[in-house]
Order: sequence, then structure tokens, then C-alpha cells
Amino acid sequence: MSGITGKIKSQVDAIWMSFWTGGITNSIDVLEQMTYLFFMKMLDDAQLDKEAIAVKMGMGDVELPDAVFKKGLWHNPDTDKDVPYKNLRWSEFRHFIPEEMFNTVRFDVFTFIKHLNDAKTSAYSRFMNDAVFLIQQPRTLVKVVEGINELDMNDRDTMGDVYEYVLGKMAASGTNGQFRSPRHIIRMMVELMQPRLDDRICDPAMGTAGFDVTCAQYIKEHYQQELLKKQNSQHFRTKMFSGFDTDPKMLRIGSMNLMLNGVDDPDVRAQDSLSNQNTCEGYYSLIMANPPFSGTLDYEVVNDSLLTLTRTKKTELLFMSLFIRMLELGGRCASIVPDGVLFGTSTAHLALRKELVDHQHLQAIISMPSGVFKPYAGVSTAIIVFTKTNAQSTDRVWFYDMKADGFSLDDKRNEIQDNDIPDIIERFHNLDGEAERSRKDQSFFVPAQEIRDNDYSLAINKYKEVEREKVVYDAPEVILGRFEQLQNEITEAMNEFKTKFMK
Repeated sequence: MSGITGKIKSQVDAIWMSFWTGGITNSIDVLEQMTYLFFMKMLDDAQLDKEAIAVKMGMGDVELPDAVFKKGLWHNPDTDKDVPYKNLRWSEFRHFIPEEMFNTVRFDVFTFIKHLNDAKTSAYSRFMNDAVFLIQQPRTLVKVVEGINELDMNDRDTMGDVYEYVLGKMAASGTNGQFRSPRHIIRMMVELMQPRLDDRICDPAMGTAGFDVTCAQYIKEHYQQELLKKQNSQHFRTKMFSGFDTDPKMLRIGSMNLMLNGVDDPDVRAQDSLSNQNTCEGYYSLIMANPPFSGTLDYEVVNDSLLTLTRTKKTELLFMSLFIRMLELGGRCASIVPDGVLFGTSTAHLALRKELVDHQHLQAIISMPSGVFKPYAGVSTAIIVFTKTNAQSTDRVWFYDMKADGFSLDDKRNEIQDNDIPDIIERFHNLDGEAERSRKDQSFFVPAQEIRDNDYSLAINKYKEVEREKVVYDAPEVILGRFEQLQNEITEAMNEFKTKFMK
């Protein structure tokens, strides 16, 4: 995280502590409540900017056609009372006395943003229907509002970093950490796939939208000038990014994460990606995901099209089947999978690997150490990279044995010097130089036919050659001589002991 300073971290830490001292101690609840208040401020800041432009153009008294906060009164459907629109604005209610601010935000402003769904103000507002305001004390709200007001929410890059920092605090607290994939691993995968400006990118197991957000950051870094064009900017803000999840909290948090990174209205949907709700086929050019891989589903709830490839109840295999279906021809995928996908012996495991090797272009298997997901899980994982071709196009597969990711592999995950990630990225983008690498090296190619001959196993240990140092032992008579010498020394010591102390 490059953009966040020590001062901003201290500000966010103070906001976080205000929630905790106010009785909200579940980290995901803290993040969600903070997200609501971010949205309130962003709505007002956006309109203030438009009003400032109108004043410069001599139209200060004219109501903007797309104004969220209009002139006059808004009718609150929950309380059946009329409220001045101006009281709903962050720039107004933040000056109210504590009790008045609390009642205004809790009963009016919060209800107002929940009903923005009809206007489709943003992807975020579409998932506000079941949101709950948890702050119970006026003083807590005052402290949080004061803290958020100090943050410059007009700088989207900085706010994106702020939100990443808050997500990191959520994971570090040990609660709901399963929702957050390691950001340095996500960044590595994005660097491997190098998203393009014309991509249509999807994460069917979105969570907090880490993959989509990191792709957005990559696009902004590498296509800064091209994004100034209206057509490219429109694609970036709307159709470039998609994400699905079943958890309303994750949809709200993920949508806000995208919004703070300049993606105002992505295709974010509440749906079970593996069910009949998801009918998408052959559309996306890039899929990146860390899907759930510890669950099983009944056949009845799984989309039939996924079962034709691999009849299974295991979510990790069903998601891989889904990725193949959702990609367009030539579409690329990078996904984290548990090691069992690489060497499982069931008919379903074999069918999936056969599909990847024989009917798609399987490019790379990057084996990661088991500590990458600690302290939340110790499972061994790998990254699968493939391109959809629907034709036999795998001639060889590149394997990399990652031993270090820049952090200790224990529960503490402290930063260390050893880090294979830069080497992985460099080698992946220069595969021609890998052709002569030995199986004793950290990375190497394996011919597709050899994989077929080994029951389509994609386990790196199946192909890696381990060089063992030859151990030379002494001759038996030498070892026996040492035993005799040691025995003589013990006998001599015992006799000396008897002479001195046992007279």
C-alpha cells in the first residue's frame, strides 16, 4: 500500500477505536457501519462539486437535474414525516448538536440512502435494502463523523488505500478474515495476467472485490492516458468489472471498495454463481478468483451445465467448471485452488484436469506454501492459469515451486526478505527462457503428454527432481572401535568412582 501515510493510518485507527469503545466490536460490523458513513459523505461531496461548477457558470440558484439532494422536503416513508433535503447532507448534519445529529442520521439519512435503490445512484446503493444502523450512542457517532470528515474523500486513490487499510484491520482482528485473500498474492496474480483496457473482468466469488479492485488499480497505472478518453472511461466505470456474491454485507463492502477506486457502477450482483441464477456463458475475457473450496453442494442446486463437465458436489471443482463456461474463446483465467484439485483421484478430479489439459490451454501451475493463508487456514494451495480454447492446445505446462512470499509462514506472518513473487512474475512473462531449466530448478516445463501418462496429475512433486546429497558412513569396524573405546572410558570412570567413594 503506497498511498496511505502514517497520519491517515492514525486517523483510521482512531475512527476504528471509536466504534469499539461505542460497543461495536465485530470487525465486519465496524467496516460496514464505516461504509455507510463513507457513502453519506461521498453523496454530498459529489453534489457540492457539481454545485460549485454551477455557481461558476452563473446557475447557482438552479436545481441540478441529477441532484440527489433536491430543494424542499423529502418524505420519510418510515416515519411518515417530511424532512428538509438539506438536513440529509453531510455538510449540514455534521454541525448539529450530538443528539440532533444522531436522530437525523439514524432515522432520516440512513433511511434516505436505503431508498436510493430506485434511482440506481450506484452499484452500492442497490444493496442497501437490508442494511441496519448499529451505532447506538450520539457521542460515538459524533467522534466517527469528525474522524471521517478529516479524510479527503475527493482523492479516490487515497480513499482506495484507506479502504484497503480498513480491510486489513478487519483481517488482522481475526474476525471474518476468511473474506480477505492476501493482497500481495492478488497483486501477483494481476501482474501475471496483465489486464487490458478492453477486458471484461469477473470474480464470481467476489467477497470484498479484491481482484476487481486490484485489476482497476493496474489499469489506472498502465493506461492513464487512454482512460482520459470518454469511451474508455465509461467502460472502466461500468462494464469492465463484474462480481457475484450471496452475502449482502460483502456486496455492500465490495461495491464501496470499487467505488472508492473509481468504478462507480460495476455489474455487481447478488447471486449464487453455481446455481441456475447464473446463466452467463462465453462472455468474460478475464476471470480471477479465490473461490470457496471447503464446501459441498447438492446436485439439485447446481446448474446442470457445470455437472456435464465434472459431476461433483465439491465447490472447488464446480467453480473451475464455471470459469470455463463463463469465459469467451481466448479468455484467460487465474484462480487459487486447493492442492487436492491438482492430484485428487476421484472421477470428477480427473475429468476436470483432463478438460484443462486436453481441451483448453493450461499454461501454469504455481504451487504455494501452506502458510500463505495463515492464521486463518493452513491448507496448501496453488494458482492455476489457463486460456479457454475449446481445442487441444496444451503442449507443455509451466510449474513453479514457490517457497516464500515475503512473509513468515507461521501464524504471525511477519515480513521477511525471502520472496519468490518478483521471480515468478519475471519468469512467467519470459517463458522462452524456461525451456532449458532442469527439473531440479524451482521452475520448469513438463510436456502435456507426460502429464497424461501420469493420470493428469498436476502436483509439482510428481515431476520435480530432488537432488539429495550422498551421505558417506564410516566402515563398521571403525564404528565398532568407537563403541569399544567409549565402553573402556565408562569402565575406567566407574572403577575410579568405586576406588574413591566406595571403600
